[in-house]
Amino acid sequence: MEKNISTNRIKSLREDRDLRQIDVAQATGIDQRSLSNYENGKTNPDSYAIIKLADFFGVTCDYLLGVTDTNLSTPKEVILELEQIEKRIENIKRYFSRS
Repeated sequence: MEKNISTNRIKSLREDRDLRQIDVAQATGIDQRSLSNYENGKTNPDSYAIIKLADFFGVTCDYLLGVTDTNLSTPKEVILELEQIEKRIENIKRYFSRS
C-alpha cells in the first residue's frame, strides 16, 4: 500500500511531540499495532481512529487526512487566517491598481 498524507501526518504529529506509539495508543485507545500500521501505510485508519487521533493531537480531521495543509481547529485560528487572507487580498489590489 502506498503511504498517504494521513500516515505521514500521524507520524509527524507524534514525533513533533516526542511521543512513542505506545503513548498515543494508550491515550487514544487505539491499538499500538494499528497505529504502527497506519504510520507505515499498511492500513488506513478508519473514521473512529481519525477522529480520536485528530482530537488527541488537537488538529482537524481535514488536516490529518491531508484535505488541507492549514490546521484551523479553533475559532481564533480561523479568524487569524482570515485576517491574513484579507491582508494578502489588499496587497494584490494595491499591486494591480498601480498598473
